Amino acid sequence: MRLTTLRTERGLRAAFATELGGVALESLQGASTALTDAIEIGARMSDGGIVTLLDGWNELRPELLRLADVAEKQVARGSTQPAATDTFGPSLPRPRKIIGVGLNYLDHAAETGQAAPSAPVLFAKFPTSVIASGDAIVRPAGVIDLDYEAELGVVVGAVARDVPLERALEVVAGYTCGNDVSARAAQAENGQWVRGKSFDTFCPLGPAIVDAADAGDPQQLSIRLSVDGDERQRSNTRQMIFGVAELISYLSRCFTLEPGDLILTGTPAGVALGREPHPWLQPGQTVTVEIEGLGRLQNRVIDARGPAS
Repeated sequence: MRLTTLRTERGLRAAFATELGGVALESLQGASTALTDAIEIGARMSDGGIVTLLDGWNELRPELLRLADVAEKQVARGSTQPAATDTFGPSLPRPRKIIGVGLNYLDHAAETGQAAPSAPVLFAKFPTSVIASGDAIVRPAGVIDLDYEAELGVVVGAVARDVPLERALEVVAGYTCGNDVSARAAQAENGQWVRGKSFDTFCPLGPAIVDAADAGDPQQLSIRLSVDGDERQRSNTRQMIFGVAELISYLSRCFTLEPGDLILTGTPAGVALGREPHPWLQPGQTVTVEIEGLGRLQNRVIDARGPAS
C-alpha cells in the first residue's frame, strides 16, 4: 500500500498511489463508517487527511489495505482513471514534528570532519519546509551553499513513549523518500541547525508513504541521489550508525512520538559540503532521490528571484 496526496480544485486529498497514478480515497465505494468519517474529516484538513488516517492507523490499516487492492484492480482494468503523478502533493504534507538525525552514517561524519556520535544527533525542521516531488526547491536570496541530503523518512503511526528496542518498529506506519536540503552557512553560524535546515521548500517528501510491511527491512534499502543524472550519493541504510529501531526507542525516551511525526534518519557520504570543490546546487539543476522500493523523489532548483534562464 502506498499513500499520498492529490492536488485538486478543492485542495489536497488523501489518495492511493498506483503504478499509473493516484486514486483519491473519497472516490472509492464500500468504506466502513469509521474510514468514511476519517476521510470526510481529513478532507477539511490542510494536509488532505493523511495525519487523520495515521491517528487511527491501527484500526484503519486493514481496511486501507483492502481498498488499496480495490484501487489497483480498478485502475488495471480501466474502470477508474487515475490522476496523473504530476498532481501528487507531498506524501506527508504537514508532519506534526520533523525530527532530523545528523551524522548518522559513518562515512558522512568523516567527510564533514566530525567524529562518529556516541548518541543520535537531533535537530528540528519546520513543517512549512515540506514540498512534493516535482515542486521547486527555492534557493533563498544570499545563499550560495545550497546542499542536498538523501534520507530515509520514517512516518510514525502510533503514540510512542519509552518504547523498548524490540518493539520500536511496531510504531512505524511506513517510509518515504526525503531530501534534507540545507543552507550550510546558515546551518553553521547559529550554533544549531534549525535555520539552515528549515527554509521554505527545504524538505521534499514523496512520492508516497509505503506501508512498513511492503517496504521490508528498513536497514536493507539502497539509497541514491543524483544531480542532473550525475550520481552524488550511493549507499545502503545498513550503513546507519543508529538504525530505525534504535532511533525510535531513543527518541521516545526523550519525548512523545505521535502519529504523523516524521523522522529523517540521516544521509550517507557524498554531500556537496564533503567534496572539493563544493558542487553546491545551482538554479536549473534537478535533484533526484531514489530509495529501494519507495520510488523516486525529484525536484528542480530555482532561485528566489525567479526561475533559471
